[in-house]
Amino acid sequence: MAAATALALCPAILTPSLMAQVSRYDEKQMAPASDKPPEILKGVGIAQRLNEQLPLGLTFTDDAGKQVQLASYFGKRPAILALVYYQCPMLCSEEMNGLTAALQMVSFVPGKDFSVVVVSIDPTEGTDLAAAKKRTYLKRYGHPETAEGWHFMTGTQESIDALTKAVGFGYVKIPGPDGKLTQFAHASSIQIVTPEGKLAQYYMGVEYSPKDLRLGLIEASANRIGSPVDNILTYCYHYDPAVNKHTLIIARVVQLGGLVTVFTLGGFMLAMFRKDSRHDDPPDTGSTGTGTKVNG
Repeated sequence: MAAATALALCPAILTPSLMAQVSRYDEKQMAPASDKPPEILKGVGIAQRLNEQLPLGLTFTDDAGKQVQLASYFGKRPAILALVYYQCPMLCSEEMNGLTAALQMVSFVPGKDFSVVVVSIDPTEGTDLAAAKKRTYLKRYGHPETAEGWHFMTGTQESIDALTKAVGFGYVKIPGPDGKLTQFAHASSIQIVTPEGKLAQYYMGVEYSPKDLRLGLIEASANRIGSPVDNILTYCYHYDPAVNKHTLIIARVVQLGGLVTVFTLGGFMLAMFRKDSRHDDPPDTGSTGTGTKVNG
């Protein structure tokens, strides 16, 4: 539902200078137009660092509570990397739902052909949360036998900082409803990583093409690096104390893609209007009032 809400608003925020705020799922409100993103998003974004080597020596805690090196998930097969936090109010769940849905339509098997590596950016989150999220998405994926291919991890601030810096994942802590810095403003993307641990491809947003994922995994498995993609970014919830509720900022939809959408919809509506007009025209009865009806 949240993804549908975001998509429904896209025609209204196509120009680079126009921003939108969306309240929880069923409440919509527009923010004033601005040439600058909100101050809260300063430092938030995705810098695509293709061919960057991940720091595989970093240590994290896996969903079973064991200390593991990032390197243990590489060497044999490519991986899909997702940076989230498990108590995220909305966007992280949409990202993971989108990834899981796409993988259901990809013939490759987690644990055999690739790995899914999910890392929390919140150092206060622990193994119980990671394990619960793994159960949730493994059930959604529908193939419990692939559990060894899904890895949900937590870590220290030092390890998180090193990994997010390598990926180019910019985020900031923000206050939650209680005023404490318990939430994060961040953008949504997944990364495909080669068996050597190099960033091969970025996919933005919360919905991913199964065809693109499959091709990305094939390319990455051969240690080939992809090309930069357009930054179609959505941003996570933030708490607005002025209105005492959470809102979602949707920012900077790619202008060209937006214009294509507008023109496509406009052309479709024009074609339908003309079709309806033709249906409403009276039949041609010829030049005389008593003549027979002419067809054609």
